[in-house]
Amino acid sequence: MPRQWSDTRERQYEHIKEGLEDRDYGEDRAEEIAARTVNKERARSGESRRKSRSSSDDLSSGRRGGLRSGKGSGGRTKEQLYNEARRKGVKGRSTMTKKQLEKAVGR
Repeated sequence: MPRQWSDTRERQYEHIKEGLEDRDYGEDRAEEIAARTVNKERARSGESRRKSRSSSDDLSSGRRGGLRSGKGSGGRTKEQLYNEARRKGVKGRSTMTKKQLEKAVGR
């Protein structure tokens, strides 16, 4: 299926894809992630005819990636750790400190 993206979006796609390939993602996986990212950004900016609520209301891909990176002085936020603990089914997570949550989720 041919993509009907602007030159700017095509460059964005290539940039994302190359970055993922440099980080040892396979070519197919890198293409998929890059296409999904570009399509989401198109939906957020009103360039696409159809969009999901999560595409238009969620954080931008760049901002979300920065928040989830876990890098920086404090690492992940308490909220991020709490959500991971919830996904893992950790009991007593609501009363845990950030340090306790880090230990509970394996960090």
